Amino acid sequence: MHVCAAAVSSCRGAFVCEQPCINGSTNVEAEARRHGSRGNTETKSEKLKGSCKRTLRGTTTGLPEGWTLTPHHISLPKMSWCSSLRGSKFRHVFGKAATREHSYDGVPITHSVHDNHYCSANPCFIAVVTECTAGGCFLVLPIHHTGRVVPQHPRVCGHRGRVLDIKWNPFDDYSIASCSEDCTVKIWDIPAFGLQQNLTKARKTLVAHSRRVAIIEWHPTAENLLLSSAYDYKVLLWDISQAGAVILHPVRVILMPVHHRYPSEALLLSVSFNSDGSRLAVTSKDRRVRVLDPRAGKILQVSSWKSHRANKVLYINGLKMLLSTGSSSWRHRQMVLWDAEDLSEPLYEEDLDGSAGVLFPFYDPDTHMLYLAGKGDGNIRFYELSAEKPFISFLNEYRSVLPQKGLGVMPKRGLDVMGCEVFRFYRLIAVKDLVGPLSMIVPRKKSEVFQEDLYPPTAGNHAAVTAREWLLGINRDPVLMSLNPEIKPENPYAEVSSANGRLRPIAFMLAPPAAVETGDQDIIELAFLEEQLSYQDAKYPEDDLSEWQPDGTQLPLWTHCCEPLETPPPPSDQELLQAFYRQQDRIRELRMELTQKEVRILQLELEIKNYRNHMRANF
Repeated sequence: MHVCAAAVSSCRGAFVCEQPCINGSTNVEAEARRHGSRGNTETKSEKLKGSCKRTLRGTTTGLPEGWTLTPHHISLPKMSWCSSLRGSKFRHVFGKAATREHSYDGVPITHSVHDNHYCSANPCFIAVVTECTAGGCFLVLPIHHTGRVVPQHPRVCGHRGRVLDIKWNPFDDYSIASCSEDCTVKIWDIPAFGLQQNLTKARKTLVAHSRRVAIIEWHPTAENLLLSSAYDYKVLLWDISQAGAVILHPVRVILMPVHHRYPSEALLLSVSFNSDGSRLAVTSKDRRVRVLDPRAGKILQVSSWKSHRANKVLYINGLKMLLSTGSSSWRHRQMVLWDAEDLSEPLYEEDLDGSAGVLFPFYDPDTHMLYLAGKGDGNIRFYELSAEKPFISFLNEYRSVLPQKGLGVMPKRGLDVMGCEVFRFYRLIAVKDLVGPLSMIVPRKKSEVFQEDLYPPTAGNHAAVTAREWLLGINRDPVLMSLNPEIKPENPYAEVSSANGRLRPIAFMLAPPAAVETGDQDIIELAFLEEQLSYQDAKYPEDDLSEWQPDGTQLPLWTHCCEPLETPPPPSDQELLQAFYRQQDRIRELRMELTQKEVRILQLELEIKNYRNHMRANF
């Protein structure tokens, strides 16, 4: 198609003129005469030809790049459309808060002002630091025991000072560490069926700090290796597999540099291991990020970026980066991304808002998603990280009117993979005495099918090295496991230990009743008997019951009209767990009623005694 130059210059907003051109030069000269041009026609025609080569778009003088305008025709190239948005399978992730029935209600959350999480979760239990009148204690609940928590629920209360931090052992779901203002760190063993009475005796007590202990962290790959940081400017590494109930000597001592005029600036605010535990990133009150060698206790790098005051730091495993949150020079909340090998200048820096609460960072190395949760507000931001610029892409944000004091995180092996759950928080809502689960969901059409792209092999509950091997310089990546429910993990909960009334395997609680074999039934009965013996005064030594004979004081384990084997089992795993916890609640209520009746009996006996004394004195 030929395009007339006169039509292009006269028809505004149109690119194509359907009037045929007989002679291009004649049309150019006619156009020049129509505009009242005078002088040399050839010169005017050449100028007009040159002006006709300028591009136009709509009513303005500009065509898309690649269009060529000549006096005879316009060539239209093939146009290709390219989206400016970065494609991501996590663009539509959203937060789904649990209902009050599926939350933990009535939990008296601690009033401590430290910037810790005060909550820790694993696939079996959730632990929350609670407020108490004297000493320090925390609550341990089975993960499926949701609903109202009675005020008399048993607690772990062996500390003499306020509890400041708690962390579950990543390689043992029944072992938890706690630190306190009493300058100690304690290791506790939790029974498989939960606490039936207050737990006051710890398995291990770590005593080496001279001031209150504020932070504890388990090593990500080494077994029985625990880090603690206190207000005495020391970072200690403990091997809790050492013999004895009290451990006085840590395996490593890291001394932070203390300024003679400002000693408080050496206090640590956060710590983070890299994936194999060979490096340790810390932030202190001087608002700098440091990278340490935890074996040698040497400081390898120190940040010197003055426009960022760091508060929390986190290793971005898999991308060789560090992320810190804090405040800018204008007191805005800020996040900064660093190269893990060079802290001289940040890779990325962004101001978020003007709130004053601390930003807690959480990172999922399997999906490369970053979560920023603010203390004192109800917002959680989602980001996706990459190794290429711009490094960070904003995805979505969860908003709530209920402020959060701290957050616990469920390990990946405890998520609902068939519901496309990629992350789960446990928000501590102190104003409501509520611990509310918050699930991060990736919407998928076929959610009943295992999504392999969402759940790559993740870190499991098996240690890669022992504490002694790690101290000798051996580094290994975490042992990975598959989250596919059809693939059974190798040797899960294989070790059975009855020490301290504790039974490790509880897989039978999560398996269908029909799948329980004869050997597992024996384990169930053994666990039940051990739990009962651990909370009762035994009349006979546990290791010698040869002379025991049944008599009338022993009651049967059931009082129903039929034996337990004749009772049909619950149809589903969830109903089985609910029935179990209902029975536990009923047993606890009966014990409370029995205690009240015993107190009433003592009161009546005292009244009778007073009446007798009164009658003897008067008659």
